Amino acid sequence: MTILRTPEDRFAGLPDYPFAPHYIDIDAGPLGMVRQHYVDEGPRDGPVVLMMHGEPSWSYLYRHMIGPVAAAGFRVVVPDLIGFGKSDKPVDRDVFSYARHVAWLTQFLDRLELRNIGLFCQDWGGLLSLRVVGLDPDRFRWVIASNTFLPLGGTPAPAFLAWREFAATSDSFAIGPILQRATVRTLSDAEVAAYDAPFPDESYKAAARAFPLLVPISRDDPGAIDNAAAWAGLERFERPFLTLFGDSDPITAGGDAYFQAKVPGTRGQPHAIVERAAHFCQEDRPDVFVEAIKALG
Repeated sequence: MTILRTPEDRFAGLPDYPFAPHYIDIDAGPLGMVRQHYVDEGPRDGPVVLMMHGEPSWSYLYRHMIGPVAAAGFRVVVPDLIGFGKSDKPVDRDVFSYARHVAWLTQFLDRLELRNIGLFCQDWGGLLSLRVVGLDPDRFRWVIASNTFLPLGGTPAPAFLAWREFAATSDSFAIGPILQRATVRTLSDAEVAAYDAPFPDESYKAAARAFPLLVPISRDDPGAIDNAAAWAGLERFERPFLTLFGDSDPITAGGDAYFQAKVPGTRGQPHAIVERAAHFCQEDRPDVFVEAIKALG
């Protein structure tokens, strides 16, 4: 099995990303050991805040949130999922599955001995980490969910089906422009290039192309069955659970109401629809999310 590692010089001089790299080896079963990168800022004895990116971004997405949250006394941990960012990248799309990504995330949390976690999750960062919350709720002290969901199958939106088809079949899957199309503000050329940095060519993009196909769209999909078990835990989760969804994201619109109806920890929380925020809301309104994290503590 071929596993690629993005050359370090691809990450030189990225705007607003001064964070020291940290690495651990993850046991990926038949793949062997793969190296996973993560950001780890702030006091090591501070309350843990885990920030989970999705598809096809990486920890760079949180660059405007990491510093202010760490400066407020939190330990901020931001992993790059396997196949993204500075983490190793298997080249075979078939090695990626929903269950494997959850297992790798769980192993990451165990290896770093992270407990009493405050979680901020968006996009696939939610599909992965919210399953972990549902299966191991005592590990988390609060959750902020933004532009994400935990799917049980069903009829997907036409826009999502078009995205699946594009990810699977397009000749060119340019990551930076994808991020730009799903933000409100205009990214600089250097920021667009930073999202492209982990992927020197198409061979590095197997995970990025695979992720949309891993979203369960039928109730008998193994991912939907596993998510049903996680929902049983989320429906008993009474710790704070806050939804902050962007007002300009057609893919996840309405997901906030579903969480609010199902998760008891959402009661009494200051939920909001964040204005001028598209799917990659961390690019558009990081200030709103930083303040929410600090308020939950």
